[in-house]
Amino acid sequence: MEHTILVAGFGGQGILFLGKLLAYSGMIEGKEITWFPSYGAEVRGGTANCTVIISDEMIGSPIVRNPEIMVIMNEASLNKFQPRLKKNGLLIFDSSLVKKPELRPDIRAIQVPASEIAVSIGSTKYANMVMFSALLAETGMIKEKSAINALEELTPAKRKKSLDANKEAMARGRKFVEDKKSKNI
Repeated sequence: MEHTILVAGFGGQGILFLGKLLAYSGMIEGKEITWFPSYGAEVRGGTANCTVIISDEMIGSPIVRNPEIMVIMNEASLNKFQPRLKKNGLLIFDSSLVKKPELRPDIRAIQVPASEIAVSIGSTKYANMVMFSALLAETGMIKEKSAINALEELTPAKRKKSLDANKEAMARGRKFVEDKKSKNI
């Protein structure tokens, strides 16, 4: 098993934290992982993306040219990165911010209103956790317990007060995907 994932959005959305959580969750489960961050010089408001590889075997290179999965949190990132997604790949995007996407016909796309869900919890800053758990619920690549453990370990002391809200965002992201799956069955 090997998953190649690209996470992209703009600085301040928690893109790199989402990728780090994904990688750390895989590490908790004993997987081989890479996390390769990239962001513009302006950071907050500029572009931010990272690639993550989670594998059962050693990883030859951290470079991901054509990921099998993309988690996209804004329209500019969708336009920039969608052409790189593998044929039959999975695209999960924040439909709160990407209103009229032009999607390739050879991919599977899941729309998650992550920013709207996050606002209902109290702030758009939880949208990354909604997307994180939507990805996990859709793919099953990481167990929920591992993801929660990673969140608890990686949340800095100065942000521990947001831990409950982040867990709530994860629960709502998972529920959104599960509800969507049950309606399609």
